[in-house]
Amino acid sequence: MDVIPKDQLSGALRRGAVKKHVAAIHVSGKLTLLQRKLSNVLLLNAYDTLVSRSRHQIDARTLCMMIGYNSNDMDTLKQSLRGLAETVAEWDMLDEKGQQEWGVSSLLSYAKLKGGVCEYAYSPALAEKLHDPKVFALINLNIQRRFTSGHALALYENCYRFVRTGSTGWWALDLFRRLMGVDQSAYYETFKHLNAKIIKPAVDEINRTSNIILTPETRKQGRAVVEIRFRIRENPQLAILDMDDGEGVRHGPVYARLRDLGVSDRLARQWLASHGEDQVRARLDYVEGRKNVKSKVGYLAAALEGGFAEAGAGEAATAPTPRGARLGRVLEAVKSRTPTQRDADRRLFLSQLTDGALRADFEKHGWLSPLNADRIAGFWDEISPGVLGG
Repeated sequence: MDVIPKDQLSGALRRGAVKKHVAAIHVSGKLTLLQRKLSNVLLLNAYDTLVSRSRHQIDARTLCMMIGYNSNDMDTLKQSLRGLAETVAEWDMLDEKGQQEWGVSSLLSYAKLKGGVCEYAYSPALAEKLHDPKVFALINLNIQRRFTSGHALALYENCYRFVRTGSTGWWALDLFRRLMGVDQSAYYETFKHLNAKIIKPAVDEINRTSNIILTPETRKQGRAVVEIRFRIRENPQLAILDMDDGEGVRHGPVYARLRDLGVSDRLARQWLASHGEDQVRARLDYVEGRKNVKSKVGYLAAALEGGFAEAGAGEAATAPTPRGARLGRVLEAVKSRTPTQRDADRRLFLSQLTDGALRADFEKHGWLSPLNADRIAGFWDEISPGVLGG
């Protein structure tokens, strides 16, 4: 397994959440799902030095890992970067003196890939807007990775910044179409089509996979829908995906081990919230026992977040139990699948779980889910007969 160099994992990147400027959110509706995730990770990586540095760098493989795109297909990454450079950001807001300011800029002024490193930059004007803390919404990258629809992620970003007020307020349909990136499609000028193809699927995915629940409401003029708003409340079942800024987790032994290893406070708390102490402890044991690893933090990040590294859990025990050996073979089978196949496998397995507790355990732990161990083994035995060794 390749090691991600520590010097390519900046303190900002370890944060696990990105503050997203409202103007950037508003203009990125036309981005694909991959481009939208890519935009968020690039911003997170650059955030601490947005106004002090003119150029930013990130290891290309780390970049793919952070957006959940486990592939060496650099052509797709190039296409996504090209899309960001060709997408226009536009803002219209009051400055600190109360004067109206309008501006326009490409989302990235340039990007290049060289020697396995992605270098990129923002225009100075856009960098200032992106770094202004008064107009930010906090986007948790762990939640972002769960989305499979660009429209759902776009709607989530535009709604999440209103979570404390409980409602987005009324949006004219023309503005809403722009936020979703469908403002130039005649098909979606009809609300029936907009509702069936954009609104309902996006709301359903957000309510199933994120830390908020949306309820759309419409306002009519005569018989025509002219405005829409979204009521917002926290999703108690998936609240674990949101960052807990309390002190409790900081007193645990696993948290202390993460900090001793060099993991930032914020990332340590996010990993513990997302994966649970048992899973993080197991991965820590494995990583700390490895020799000739230059960056144990990067290695641990790959083991916890990157699908290409999950087989490490199967290698961790020198004398695995039969169940442990079976799990290792399952993880090897998962590793051998393409990203598209992995997504389809997860969806298919989830569709077979009718019990809420089983679904929740799988959504939290994935193929490591202890409550579904036997079901997972049976599932993979059907997908790849003989994969479990008998």
